[in-house]
Amino acid sequence: MSGREHGHEPPLPHSVPVPQPHSNDELEVVPGFERENLQGWIPHFAAEADIRMVIEKAFDYRGDVTVTRKDGSQITGYLFDRRIGKTLTDSVIRLMLATGTERPSIPYSEIAGIAFTGRDTAAGKSYEAWVKKYWESREKGEKNISIEPEALE
Repeated sequence: MSGREHGHEPPLPHSVPVPQPHSNDELEVVPGFERENLQGWIPHFAAEADIRMVIEKAFDYRGDVTVTRKDGSQITGYLFDRRIGKTLTDSVIRLMLATGTERPSIPYSEIAGIAFTGRDTAAGKSYEAWVKKYWESREKGEKNISIEPEALE
């Protein structure tokens, strides 16, 4: 923020006042959101918009997905990139395979289906869940509490 926004200089006649928070805590609080549980979901595509919507959800998903191509072949991996073009043919997804170092690209136009087959590795691992575990351990009288991450398998 500039000096004027912080009140160090007089405001200009045409400027709009910027509301200031009452405390630092107000700056720190951001509303949370609920994550969808997509694990095991096998959506059906009816239109181009459905394909694009499911690919966006798969991109945000933190587990493996199984992509079924229109030729019937399947490929499983972590969807780590998608390139959005004007058409389905111009748009591609990129997968990180569990085995090997390949990073195959698949055009949206070749995708017949996407199944959310892998475990969502971040499900239930919100800050609130961590704090709950911490307080449960503390109430049990444990000392030197350290909450370690789970093994990813």
